[in-house]
Amino acid sequence: MFTRFAPSPTGHLHLGHVVNAMYVWGIARAAGGRVLLRMEDHDRIRCRPEYEAGILEDLEWLGFEPDEGLHPLLRQSDRDDVYREALDRLRQTHHVYACECSRTHIAGERYDGFCRGRGLDDRPGRGLRVQIDDGVERFDDRFLGTLEQTPARQCGDLLLRDRDGHWTYQFAVTVDDLAHGITDVIRGEDLVASTGRQLRLRRMLGGVDALRFAHHPLILKPGGEKLSKSAADTGVRELRRAGVSAADVIGRAAAAVGLIDEPMPIAAHDVVEFFISSTLRCGSDRRPA
Repeated sequence: MFTRFAPSPTGHLHLGHVVNAMYVWGIARAAGGRVLLRMEDHDRIRCRPEYEAGILEDLEWLGFEPDEGLHPLLRQSDRDDVYREALDRLRQTHHVYACECSRTHIAGERYDGFCRGRGLDDRPGRGLRVQIDDGVERFDDRFLGTLEQTPARQCGDLLLRDRDGHWTYQFAVTVDDLAHGITDVIRGEDLVASTGRQLRLRRMLGGVDALRFAHHPLILKPGGEKLSKSAADTGVRELRRAGVSAADVIGRAAAAVGLIDEPMPIAAHDVVEFFISSTLRCGSDRRPA
């Protein structure tokens, strides 16, 4: 097993990231696998060096140590040549086209293919999309069971590079997981909708090996929304300053998704116990933070 912990340096870590780290390291260690650290800083506007430094510092403090990707640090912003090469390969076998549509034009998640046949030049200020044909993507999830998605109906033609010249999350993460040999994707339930389109794009890029998925529960606010990076009351940095120990932070995160009944100190190297026990709970009884 080879999986990854892939934060975006657009803010500091909070308890939701700690939950993801528990699942990533816990599942990997229980299977005798390895963890890759990858900074997903494809968004050049929102990502900042101070956030990256803070994430690395907080991960070390918590005790979650990656097996690869730290020395040197693996950043998407350093992989422009890799994405360009993948784009060239995609162009040889599929319909990639320039698109000048804004979010206002799209007015929803699904793109209707307005620019598909317009023959626009690829120039600054225009995005790039690839045509997604109809068809069902089926995959088994460790926690959610067997799922089916139809990318053409969900999202339409995928945006690969946006109008500001930035590679998109969907494209960059698919290229990276394929290039790095990732076998297991362990992430929050909020990203389950991305799975079918990423699987489709993976095959379009020549990927033939199957990925395994585990979409874990999220910590929810009292109103039912997921935590954001601005949630100071659950920020790892704020908890550290308040004198909370690393083990207590991990314990709070575990309790918030129902892995334990009440918060208790848990060291990073002990999260594996959640995933080698036959009594593992998937967080169905999780409570708001």
